[in-house]
Amino acid sequence: MTSREHINEYFNGQPFMLLCALALMVATGVALSMGVQPVVEETTGILYSVKWTLFGSGTLSAVVNVLCLLLTGGLMLALNKVFSFVRSVTRLFVSAFFLLQLAHPSGLVSFNAGTLLCLVTSVTVLPLFASFQDRHSQRSIFLVFALAATGSMFHYGFLALIPAFLLGFLNMGVLNLKGLLAMLFGLVTPFWIVLGMGMASLADFAMPHIQGIWNMGGHDGMDWVLITAALVAVIGIVLAVMNFMTIMNYRMQTRVYNAFFVFVLVMAVIAICIDYGHVAVYLPLLCLMTSVQVAHTHTLRATRPHRYLFLLLLIAGCIASFAVNVIKP
Repeated sequence: MTSREHINEYFNGQPFMLLCALALMVATGVALSMGVQPVVEETTGILYSVKWTLFGSGTLSAVVNVLCLLLTGGLMLALNKVFSFVRSVTRLFVSAFFLLQLAHPSGLVSFNAGTLLCLVTSVTVLPLFASFQDRHSQRSIFLVFALAATGSMFHYGFLALIPAFLLGFLNMGVLNLKGLLAMLFGLVTPFWIVLGMGMASLADFAMPHIQGIWNMGGHDGMDWVLITAALVAVIGIVLAVMNFMTIMNYRMQTRVYNAFFVFVLVMAVIAICIDYGHVAVYLPLLCLMTSVQVAHTHTLRATRPHRYLFLLLLIAGCIASFAVNVIKP
């Protein structure tokens, strides 16, 4: 095995994943010590307004946040072992997720809605994938949409999951009449329970305040977040297009699994465009979906010995973005 092949295999392996996890934790500590401020979120949901810095200590909030990011990576790794959406033996999709998170240090220094959205998505992928061509998956459908509806009570960002999972279940071939009813009950039941228990009233319902990307302005400190999101979106979309033809030759089940990740990637991009004020909420989810495409791009081109150069550029770009965010006035 040549030195270039060794480098490529190193990027696929567990040591690199652990190194990226360590880098994520170190970057969180550096961002805290340098006084990086968390992104100010408009935290209203359909029923409630939540202060996402739920923990009194900034350090505690950052620790909880990074643990949730690590847990998300661990869940994705476990999902791939069960469903093999990336067919090659690799952990690169987890490593790339941790790397892309480095590019946005404001999202590391406190627990936030974007991290929770990522974690909920990784949890709900299990019942989605397990429902493949199972016409008796109404419980899974109900659970997924109930979780999305519950999250939307506290932050509108969770609404982006509803069309993505709708397309996902359609693609799984399970959304018959009973499935549609399960979806509707899943969306309605959390609100029904909250209203029935007197925890909220109809007067508490609020419409989202949406500010599209075409009406930018008035969001101090958000410019670099938007630039980061735009770069990650371009990388994700370009890689998804590059990987498309090869993945189309996979067996149907694997194609359907990977189509869902593309659905979520596209929905995250659309959500950023029409809800610019919450770009930091959708960015972690965008990073997670892009990381799957990074892993595909690296493993599908095993005959190209210089494919590690793209990963070196990605590492350099993420570190540079972190440095710019930390040292900017």
